[in-house]
Amino acid sequence: MGKAEKLTFGVQNMTCASCVGRVEKALNALEGVGEARVNLAAETVRVTAHPEFNAGELDAALTQAGYPARKTTHRLRLSNMSCASCVGRVERALLAVPGVLSATVNLASEEARVETLEDADILPALRDAAAKAGYPANVDAAEAGTPDAATRKEAEAIHLKRMTLLAAALTLPVFVLEMGGHLVPAFHHWIAATIGMETSWLIQFLLTTLVLAWPGRHFYSNGLPALAKGAPDMNSLVALGSGAAWLYSVTALFAPGLLPEGSRVVYFEAAAVIVTLILLGRYLEARAKGRTGAAIAKLMSLRASSARVERDGTVIELPVEKIKTGDIIYLRPGEKIATDGIVVDGQSYVDESMITGEPVPVEKTGGAALVGGTVNGTGGLTYRATKVGGDTVLAQIIRMVEEAQGAKLPIQDLVNRITLWFVPAVIAVALVTFGLWLAFGPSLSHALVAAVAVLIIACPCAMGLATPTSIMVGTGRAAQLGVLFRQGDALQSLQGVTTVALDKTGTLTKGTPELTDLVLMNDMTEERLLPLIGAVEARSEHPIAQAILRRAEAAGPVPREVSDFQSHTGYGVSALVAGRRVTLGADRLMTREGIDMGNAQRISADLAKAGKTPLFAAIDGRLAAVIAVADPIKPGTPEAIARLHDLNLEVAMITGDNRGTAEAIAAQLGIDRVVAEVLPDGKVAAIDDLRKGDNRIAYVGDGINDAPALAQADVGLAIGTGTDVAIEAADVVLMSGDLRGVVNAIDVSQRSMANIRQNLFWAFGYNVLLIPVAAGAFYPLTGWLLSPALAAGAMALSSVFVLSNALRLRWIAAPLNESATPSHGPRTAAPVAAE
Repeated sequence: MGKAEKLTFGVQNMTCASCVGRVEKALNALEGVGEARVNLAAETVRVTAHPEFNAGELDAALTQAGYPARKTTHRLRLSNMSCASCVGRVERALLAVPGVLSATVNLASEEARVETLEDADILPALRDAAAKAGYPANVDAAEAGTPDAATRKEAEAIHLKRMTLLAAALTLPVFVLEMGGHLVPAFHHWIAATIGMETSWLIQFLLTTLVLAWPGRHFYSNGLPALAKGAPDMNSLVALGSGAAWLYSVTALFAPGLLPEGSRVVYFEAAAVIVTLILLGRYLEARAKGRTGAAIAKLMSLRASSARVERDGTVIELPVEKIKTGDIIYLRPGEKIATDGIVVDGQSYVDESMITGEPVPVEKTGGAALVGGTVNGTGGLTYRATKVGGDTVLAQIIRMVEEAQGAKLPIQDLVNRITLWFVPAVIAVALVTFGLWLAFGPSLSHALVAAVAVLIIACPCAMGLATPTSIMVGTGRAAQLGVLFRQGDALQSLQGVTTVALDKTGTLTKGTPELTDLVLMNDMTEERLLPLIGAVEARSEHPIAQAILRRAEAAGPVPREVSDFQSHTGYGVSALVAGRRVTLGADRLMTREGIDMGNAQRISADLAKAGKTPLFAAIDGRLAAVIAVADPIKPGTPEAIARLHDLNLEVAMITGDNRGTAEAIAAQLGIDRVVAEVLPDGKVAAIDDLRKGDNRIAYVGDGINDAPALAQADVGLAIGTGTDVAIEAADVVLMSGDLRGVVNAIDVSQRSMANIRQNLFWAFGYNVLLIPVAAGAFYPLTGWLLSPALAAGAMALSSVFVLSNALRLRWIAAPLNESATPSHGPRTAAPVAAE
């Protein structure tokens, strides 16, 4: 079997958790489908399938199940079309793209119309397929696709608002005519004396029928076919409940002889109010759902729409979609950067805060990397596009967040198994309720009211939305805080870790040696010493030499007149600079050269205890300074480790450094456990050792040698400024190089899981408590019998409560504000086609 393909597309008619189970069951039954995951909040499905799987079978299965896939029609303008054989080649190439349902090529117009599953990533794949077949394609923007999810949600909310207002306008007279008489006896007598009760009931019949047939028709058009297929959903409950009340009332109005004596009453107001209140709930739900994707919408809004591109020696304005790798782009002050690229000319400062969280603009000159979506400052830049379309950093970030938002946590599997049988169980409870009250209750109408209330008050929507909405909002907010959950289930796993294991170099420390101490001796001054030692170290490529050179160059000009340069392997270096003999190296070099050390050995020992590498500098045979070089601790590291301890987490460090240096750094930072002198392949064993005693391990690293450990840990967190290999192996990516992102990731995980538990407690508790109330369990003791209208209001508010609670995650504040990130910006992983 080839590499598995992943398709993510929208699905219609999903209203509650039972729909989730049916969609997954229909898809998983298809040959070639490895896994299907449904996100009710986003109304999407993510399918992992064999690359040769026929998307038409998938579409047919969903349509048969009553949940048709959302489809998009793309119109492509093709190049190089010359004859009829080209048509067949292009069509075959396009049909081979996973997710394509049909492809029709018109040779005369050199266009292709391609119907696909609604997948955000499919358009680049179509273009690539056409190009590989030898027929490069451009998208006709006027015809390309359907509105995005946010636009569709907005349109849905507007439609539901109109339907709700219409239903309310029709329902209000019905409610006043019927309930007004019950609440105010004088009003009842006035109605009887003027238009009469028969006319009142006839008016109620006409208005209620309009409510059910117009604003409420989709409950019947979707719910009744689902019921007929033996797969009832939320729409089926509403259709049965409101339909039963309407049918009983119609019988009482037009054929009262069919009812038992004393049972001639109408419930038109109940049927109308049920539909109106549930429409109101759906409207509020659609508005809330639209806000769950706010993070993705905000990320997408960062993208530029066009750029000034050089083509054939002329600079023209082009849509971003038409920019190709290698294009030269001219950037004016204040413009958004269209694609990732490399500066070839100009100087400016770029605001990268929306990508890195770094508030200070970063200087960009020739050779600097640019990230698409960031904003240019006051200077002008010319740059070469290096990554376009779905390969840009911003596109990869959006893809990571979308995949995390569509994930199914382990806790959701149990919920889905329960909700798959929930609606049939509710219908069964309603039938039992009706039968018992018909047998032992006071009247047929009493039995009807109880059964309808049971049907209406049950809320599988709340159960189905409880987990995915919290995942969507939580992972979206995490992205805004610089934390990308590459694997959605890491959101659940991270909140259960007991030990955080940290790599040292590049994670705890900056990863680049710096000159940290300069202890001058024998009347030497920095102004005299730094140029001399800088000139010698300029001849060496060693990282420590480069650290000394950087410090020297920062202080002033470094002489270039160096002669008699000698490298003493294992000892140090020496040279003549401006006529002076400079010796620089370890204490053994000083001893070999017969240089008096004085109290320098004691200073050296103190520096070594602090985890620094001591060196000695001598000028003309006389000791001039003790120099210390170290990999400095990142500014946010001490604060992050202190906060991890506040969370009752053990902190361990796994490093290849010698034990003395490692333990010095551990003592300085308050790290609990140290595993030192570990080779790259030994980090996996070290994690297994830390895992003993049922510990759950989160590992944080940034280098190529960290990739196995990141994969081995229960949760792997990669520093975003690290290597692509490390990021590929991680479950979570920290966009900045700051360790405080670990604390933020854990905090988002804990808050999101707490939010999910709150939602599930409410959703299940609501149904467990109120279904018996609706069935009349308290009637013998208290005389309580729940009105179907009140049941509809409670059901509508249940889903709104769950969504509103999940939306609170949008305002999670970062426990620790991250510090500045390196000027070159983050590097993120390329998308993974199959895991």
